[in-house]
Amino acid sequence: MATKIRPLHDRVIVKRIEEEEKSKGGIIIPDTAKEKPQEGKVVAAGPGRQDDGKVIPLGVKPGDKILFGKYSGTEIKLDGEEHLIMREDDILGVIE
Repeated sequence: MATKIRPLHDRVIVKRIEEEEKSKGGIIIPDTAKEKPQEGKVVAAGPGRQDDGKVIPLGVKPGDKILFGKYSGTEIKLDGEEHLIMREDDILGVIE
């Protein structure tokens, strides 16, 4: 049974997109040398932030591929998989 979670306000839930195991030259990169990827896919998004009683919608939606800061968000586990929950302000851009 899948865990359902709905982020509040201007928060989004992101699943990291894993990097390649090999470099372009064919060298296998060990786990200890890998950095955590800074790209991810938006899994769920809150309704938006509130400003003077009005809800301002988010600029991202579920399914968007995004770029975020190296130390952004808080790691959480959903159904045994690692995800991040972060504010919209931590998102640097949408990859198109």
